[in-house]
Amino acid sequence: MIRDITIGQYYPVDSYIHRLDPRMKLLCTLGFIISLFLTNSFWGYLTAFVFLTLVIRISKVPLKFMLKGLRSIFIIIILTVVLNVFFTRGEHLVLELGRVKIYQEGLIYAAFMAARLIFLIIGSSILTLTTSPIQLTDGIEHALNPLKKIKIPAHEIAMMMTIALRFIPILLEETDKIMKAQMARGADFESGGILKRAKSLIPLLVPLFISAFRRADDLALAMEARCYRGGEGRTRMKQLQYSKYDAVAITLMVTYIVVMIIL
Repeated sequence: MIRDITIGQYYPVDSYIHRLDPRMKLLCTLGFIISLFLTNSFWGYLTAFVFLTLVIRISKVPLKFMLKGLRSIFIIIILTVVLNVFFTRGEHLVLELGRVKIYQEGLIYAAFMAARLIFLIIGSSILTLTTSPIQLTDGIEHALNPLKKIKIPAHEIAMMMTIALRFIPILLEETDKIMKAQMARGADFESGGILKRAKSLIPLLVPLFISAFRRADDLALAMEARCYRGGEGRTRMKQLQYSKYDAVAITLMVTYIVVMIIL
């Protein structure tokens, strides 16, 4: 399951989505997330589904790779559906088993909540899957630029956010390696209840922390060896520039949000 988590990964292919300015992708991602909370109707979620499918198609990221990231939150989705089905009240009773009552409104609301979670995960993943670490750092820094006026280190904050995001798949890969090494020595992570499985993961924490600190130290040494100096006065080889693709993207996003508000 750990290897199925795709958040924080970059998928290197050449597509129109990859060529978009990172600032535009940040803005569009924020707009898409907000749009999911603007609607609560079937047609609204259908519009979001069509829009998301179109973006995935243009990005050239395989749909199978996208769906793989959902396996890690499968339990959360199931739990959300079950809670909404059994605890949402309504006027149209569908099934009654003793004190347990299932209403039509509960089934519909559970389906909407599951769809919202799935769209949120996939929509957010597209940002990191189509944006390289350097572009993402530059995009976040530009988004935080207004904070520089009140002496907040925007560049350092952007760099920390990007490194933290990129460390997620690295740490998950490291966790998978440590688990396999422990299983080769006889450790059991798959049998027993939830509490037993949680306790069995405790021995992983120490080697995982050591590995994380070692990788962080290697990264710091590599940045120092390249004479990296962030913050004021730092120049860039490639300056961020908006293109005609960004104009098309923001037009489509505005149109999509207007449709979502109407629906």
